[in-house]
Amino acid sequence: MMKKGIAETALFFAMLCVATVTNGQPPRGPWIVSPQVNADKTITFRYLAPAAREVKLSGQFLKTALAMTKDTQGIWSVTTGAVQPDIYPYSFQVDGVNVMDPANVAFFPNERFKASLVDVPADTPLLHTMQDVPHGAVTYEYYPSVEGTTGTVVIYTPPGYDKNTKEQYPVFYLISGTTDTEETFFKVGRTNFMMDNLIAAGKAKPMIVVMPYGNIAARVAEQTGGSKPADPVVRDNADALKRAKDFETDLVAKLIPFVENKYRVISNRDNRAIGGFSRGGGQTLRTAFGNMDKFSWICCYSAYLSTPEMEAGFRHIYEDPAKTNKELKMLWISVGNEDFLYKQTVDFMDFLKAKNVNYKSLITPGGHTWMNVKTYVAHTAALLFQ
Repeated sequence: MMKKGIAETALFFAMLCVATVTNGQPPRGPWIVSPQVNADKTITFRYLAPAAREVKLSGQFLKTALAMTKDTQGIWSVTTGAVQPDIYPYSFQVDGVNVMDPANVAFFPNERFKASLVDVPADTPLLHTMQDVPHGAVTYEYYPSVEGTTGTVVIYTPPGYDKNTKEQYPVFYLISGTTDTEETFFKVGRTNFMMDNLIAAGKAKPMIVVMPYGNIAARVAEQTGGSKPADPVVRDNADALKRAKDFETDLVAKLIPFVENKYRVISNRDNRAIGGFSRGGGQTLRTAFGNMDKFSWICCYSAYLSTPEMEAGFRHIYEDPAKTNKELKMLWISVGNEDFLYKQTVDFMDFLKAKNVNYKSLITPGGHTWMNVKTYVAHTAALLFQ
């Protein structure tokens, strides 16, 4: 009888605890599904904000923000027209304040505002989608960086890397843009899936892709107790050039030795490529032109170097164009015809052409977007190390 009484008492207290925990929880709102990609490529977005006066949808698939309508539960919603299949950043403007979509776990890695992401699939899978092919691996690494800091980098290894333990691979250093992080080429550019699909189709050589963080000044400030500095307004002023040089030092003196010590790479210039978008494209050009003994393949996406900077720091590139053309396996330059850097990038290409420096180029529709960047990476990855 004593044992039964103890058991009944324990059961009573257990039920009391459950009731207390349950009663202590805040009331749950309605279940929100957002974004909802429909069969006709339209997208329905929803946002719970009963007290909001106005909510709009903003996205890179829209020319202007769309007004959303509130229902009796306080859920704001809107359905777009048909959207071209791709991955797009979007956000909600709630009473004038930009917010992420709390119902969506996919977001755009960025130092500033982190937009949400919506993936509109095509009837025939796009290159960035996960397909039924052998997959490589993505690893987050830490490495000893400049000024005693610890660097962060995301590294893709191709399918079979862990099994083919005697095989060595070429390396593509891929740098994202201003305010982006080391995760952006992975989470937004879907570089791992693109490489998997290109390799499986025999359109690209198996390679290691190294995706570093480009803002060395911010990292140093964060890890030494300083304040993160604002980004340079002018892309080639003294501050911007110093930051580019610091990145170059980090990549050449710190990151490359780390990668070549830990991974099975072919450590010569003909098996080392560098590429980047926007600020990362400028870092690419400066690092490669300043270290022609390190890189044979250069991929510049939506970026340029001005004529004064070329004349001040990189005369060796164009004063002996025959030598440059022999040393470089490829110099690639891409930009969208609506990109805010379009004119400067075309001027840079015209400068190289006038100096007889060979390059490949691709001008695409659209602007300074990651939709375009994926296109550029796909084209260049198929050409590297061939």
